[in-house]
Amino acid sequence: FQIEYSTINLHSLVFTICSSEIDHSYRITLYRSLHNLRLILRYSSFSGNVFVIAAILLERNLQNVANYLILSLAVADLLVACLVMPLGAVYEVGRQWTLGPELCDMWTSSDVLCCTASILHLVAIALDRYWAVTNIDYIHHRTSKRIGIMIFIIWLVSFFVCIAPLLGWKDPNWEVRLRDSKCLVSQDLYYQIFATASSFYLPLMVILILYWRIFQTARKRIRRRQVLAAGAQQEAKNPAAGGIAGGLAAASGTGGIAAAVVTVIGRPLPTISETTTAFTTVSSTNSSPERHAAANGLEPDPPTVTEGSATYRPAHYPIKRKARDGMDSKRERKAAKTLAIITGAFVLCWLPFFIVAVLLPIDPTIFDKYLVSVCLWLGYFNSTLNPIIYTIFSPEFRHAFKKLLCGRNYARRNRHFGIKNLQ
Repeated sequence: FQIEYSTINLHSLVFTICSSEIDHSYRITLYRSLHNLRLILRYSSFSGNVFVIAAILLERNLQNVANYLILSLAVADLLVACLVMPLGAVYEVGRQWTLGPELCDMWTSSDVLCCTASILHLVAIALDRYWAVTNIDYIHHRTSKRIGIMIFIIWLVSFFVCIAPLLGWKDPNWEVRLRDSKCLVSQDLYYQIFATASSFYLPLMVILILYWRIFQTARKRIRRRQVLAAGAQQEAKNPAAGGIAGGLAAASGTGGIAAAVVTVIGRPLPTISETTTAFTTVSSTNSSPERHAAANGLEPDPPTVTEGSATYRPAHYPIKRKARDGMDSKRERKAAKTLAIITGAFVLCWLPFFIVAVLLPIDPTIFDKYLVSVCLWLGYFNSTLNPIIYTIFSPEFRHAFKKLLCGRNYARRNRHFGIKNLQ
C-alpha cells in the first residue's frame, strides 16, 4: 500500500511540474507575441498617421475645411504613437515601472489626453457629416473658424479630463502603487466614472445616434428616388400630364445631375463634391459628382423647385427599372456596411478597455494583468485604424497616398486622368 501511495504521489508531482512548465511556456509565448504585436502596432500607427498628415499638407486638393478635422485626428493619433505607446511598451516589457513618479504622471496624462482627443474627434467628424447630410446650407456655414472652434473644444475637454489627477484627484493608494513599481492613472472611482463617461460612454452614445440618423437619411432618400423613378415611368407614357414635376421626377429617377440639367433661380444646385457625404469627406471640385454620389449612396437634399423656376432635359438613355433598383439596393447595403465598419471598429477597440477601467477601482484583482494589457493595446489599435477608416473611402486620399509612395513617376503617369478614374 505504501508503494502504491508513493507512486501516486510521484505521478501527481510529475503532473504538477509538467503543468507548471506548460503554463510557464504558454505565458512566455503569449508575452513574446504581445510584444511583437505592440511593435507592429506602434510603427503602423506612426506611419499611417504620418501619411495622412503629409497627404493633407502636400496635396492642394486636400487642403480644405472639411479635412481639418481629419488632420487634427491624425495629429492626436500620431501623438498616441509617439508619446503613449513607447512608454507603454517599456512598462510592459519590464513588467514594472522604474522611471519615477514624474514620468508616470506624464505618461498617464498624455495617455488620457491623446486618447480622449482621438475619440472626441470621431464625435466631431460624425457631427460634421450629420449636419452636411441633413442641412444643405451647412456647406456655406462650414468655415475655418467653425471647424477651428470644434477642434479647440475637443482639445480643451481632453485637457480637463487629463489634468484632474495632476491637480490632486488621485486615489489614496497611488503612492503605494508607485513603490510597488506600478504606474496607473488615478484609480479613484469617481474620477474613473467622470473620465470614462467623458472620454467614451457619452461619445459612444452620440456617435451611434448620429450615424443611425445618417443611415436613416440615406435609406429614406434611396427609397424616395425609387418612388420618383416609378412616377417618371408613368409620366413618360403621358408627358403632357406631368409638366415640370414629371420632368424633375424623371431626372431624379434616372441619375440626378447626370440625367437632367436643373437650374434653380437665385440658388444653383450644389454638386456632391461641395459637401461632406455621410461617409467620406469629399472636397475636390475636379471630382465627378455622379461618381461620389454612387460611391456613397447619399446626396444632399435638393432645394424646393416650383413651376417656372427650373428647366430640365430628359435623359437620352434611361436606366432600366431592375438595374436601377439593384443599384439603389447596393447603395443602401454599402451605406450600412460603411457605417458598420466605422462604428464597429470604434466599439470593438475601446469598449473592452473602458469596461476594465470602470471595474478596476472596485476590485483591482478582478482581471488578469495580461487581459488588462490586451484591452489597453486594443484601444491603442484604434489609432492605427483611424487613418485607414477615415481616408480609404476617399479616392482623393487614395490618389495622394499612391503619389507619396510612388513619387513623381505615379503623378506623371496619371497627369491626364482625373481622380474619378482611380476608383
